[in-house]
Amino acid sequence: MNVTFCGHSQITKEDKIASWLRTVTQSLIEQGATTFFLGGYGEFDSLAASILREQKKKYPQIELVLVLAYLNTGRNTSGYDGTVYPPLETVPRRFAISHRNRWMVEVSDVVVAYVLHDWGGAATTLRCAKQKKKQIISYREEKGS
Repeated sequence: MNVTFCGHSQITKEDKIASWLRTVTQSLIEQGATTFFLGGYGEFDSLAASILREQKKKYPQIELVLVLAYLNTGRNTSGYDGTVYPPLETVPRRFAISHRNRWMVEVSDVVVAYVLHDWGGAATTLRCAKQKKKQIISYREEKGS
């Protein structure tokens, strides 16, 4: 099972979100999730990666994959098991992240979302996941925010 994340670049209530992510990721791992695709931009992505690194100590079989929107950026990829660059060669640079996000949704079975408003890149990615009828686990729905 492949899992991806979508969320805002800035977060509030980090402790609550971290606790929620711990519970969600552990449940997904116990249900057979093995590959976690991460975008690596913003506070939600960083928190998700951090929680998954904790989970990897208990569940060494999981794989954290950084999905690159750009090549040759010199990004620090330590802390991930690998990287992947989707087929974005012909995409204009300014659209690379949104195309990368769509690819992440396409290849995933589950989307874990921290989306509190309906504008911006995270909301667009969540709409894409809904259109593709992906299983969505949403912080907003879980916590009633």
